Amino acid sequence: MSQLVTTPSLKEFFRSLLEEVIQKQRVAIAEGTEFYLVNLLSEFASADHLFSEGKDGRKEQEPLAMLYHRSLQQQREERIRTLRRLGDVSLYQAGFFSGALREGPVGQDYYIQMGGAAYGQVADLAPASGFAAVYRELCAKFRAVVDVLEEISARGLVKSGSSGALKVYESWVRTGSDRLERVLVDAGIVVPRGLPN
Repeated sequence: MSQLVTTPSLKEFFRSLLEEVIQKQRVAIAEGTEFYLVNLLSEFASADHLFSEGKDGRKEQEPLAMLYHRSLQQQREERIRTLRRLGDVSLYQAGFFSGALREGPVGQDYYIQMGGAAYGQVADLAPASGFAAVYRELCAKFRAVVDVLEEISARGLVKSGSSGALKVYESWVRTGSDRLERVLVDAGIVVPRGLPN
C-alpha cells in the first residue's frame, strides 16, 4: 500500500525555509517583514513576475534606473507601487542571482543600494500604512535579507542536481563566502574548514 505524501503550499514551504535560514544567520526580522518576504518569494517563484509587459506586448525586464525614473514622474499612489516593485525586484535579484550580478556590469551593490533606497522611499510616502514598518526594516536590513535569500537560492541549487551544486561550489571558491560553504557542508559536498579531507 502506498503512503499518502502531503506537500505544503508554496507559502508554507518558503515560510519554513525562511525561518530556518534567518535563525541560522541570526538575523532579527519582525513577523510582518517575514510575512512580506514569504509572499515575495511565492510571487517570484513564477519567473513571469520578474518581467513587465513591454510596449509591444512582450515580457521584458525593465532596468532599475528606468523604474526609478518612472516613479519620479508619477503621482503618489502609482509612485508607491513602482518603488515597491523596484525594491522587490532588486531584493529578489540581488539574493537569487548574486553570482551573475557579481560578474555583470553594475554588480550586486547597485541592486542593494537601489532596492534599499526604494523601500525607504515607500516607507516615507506611506507612513500611515500598515506596512510602513516593514518597508523601513527592509530598507535598514536590505543587505542582511539579501544574504538570507542568497543562502535559500544556494540550497535550492544544491538540491537541484550536480550542475546546481557545481555553480554553488564555484561561487564559493571565487568568493570564500561562509554562507555558501555552510550550504555545501550541510549537503555533504565539502568538508568544513579545519577538518582533515
